[in-house]
Amino acid sequence: MRKEAGMKFAKLWAGSAVALALGAGAAMAETSGHAAPWQLGLQPGVTPVAEYIHWFHNYLLMPIITVITLFVLGLLIYVMVKFNAKANPVPSKTTHNTLVEVLWTVIPIVILVVIAIPSFRLLYLQRDVPKGDMTIKVIGNPSWNWTYEYPDLGTNDDGSAKVTFTSYLKAKDKLEAGDTWLLSTDVPVVVPVNKTVRLLVTADPEGIIHSWTIPAFGMKIDAIPGRLNQDWFQATKEGTYYGQCSELCGKDHAFMPIEVRVVSQADFDAWAAKVKTAGADEARSTLIALLTAEGQVAQK
Repeated sequence: MRKEAGMKFAKLWAGSAVALALGAGAAMAETSGHAAPWQLGLQPGVTPVAEYIHWFHNYLLMPIITVITLFVLGLLIYVMVKFNAKANPVPSKTTHNTLVEVLWTVIPIVILVVIAIPSFRLLYLQRDVPKGDMTIKVIGNPSWNWTYEYPDLGTNDDGSAKVTFTSYLKAKDKLEAGDTWLLSTDVPVVVPVNKTVRLLVTADPEGIIHSWTIPAFGMKIDAIPGRLNQDWFQATKEGTYYGQCSELCGKDHAFMPIEVRVVSQADFDAWAAKVKTAGADEARSTLIALLTAEGQVAQK
């Protein structure tokens, strides 16, 4: 009876694990630039940096963590069974074991070296900013929103960018098909696919520290008043990707979203032409019309 009950439990556990994995996979598949309910794991990465982060986490750190956890669990169970007072009434007086002491010193060092080599490569990939195909300046404002400047689309006589706009959280009663509450903005950032985008990130001199973060891009960079930081990304898949300020910055910290639309070069050129002549709102409407016609945005 006990054996049959154990087999039933094992089958139930296996079925639940498979269902959970399939459900998580479905959630991951349905995710478009943001986390989904019951999702397991990281958001799908769409940049070289994010893909490296996923490999580092899934295929190096997780196996090492799993092996160490199972080893320690097995060791604890062995010690509790073998050396409890009932099974071992006369305890050993052994105080040193040279081999064991060497092993528990050398093996952790080897593990750390194995982790360190790809970790340094990842850090170098993140921080070695390549020559960009385009540049965007990101400014975190004290009013809990973001201002974006596109200097590549033209500059004024004083050197300021002609194309600049401030992106605000989209009101709940103005959400459209495909929008996500607390993540969608009234005016998104638009970039072309497969292009290296160099970011210059700062915050208003009279403001506070913010942090510009896109999980699907594998990037997080602080926006600090009076300081210019830089980062980069190269999105390899068209779509809409979301992020939020990741630095506790005050009362509206939770209402400071980031929305980036990665589009084809042709769609980006059409948006750029419109934003230079008619402004960000009209350019957004033009882009949405193009994406809807191409089937990339659901109709109302």
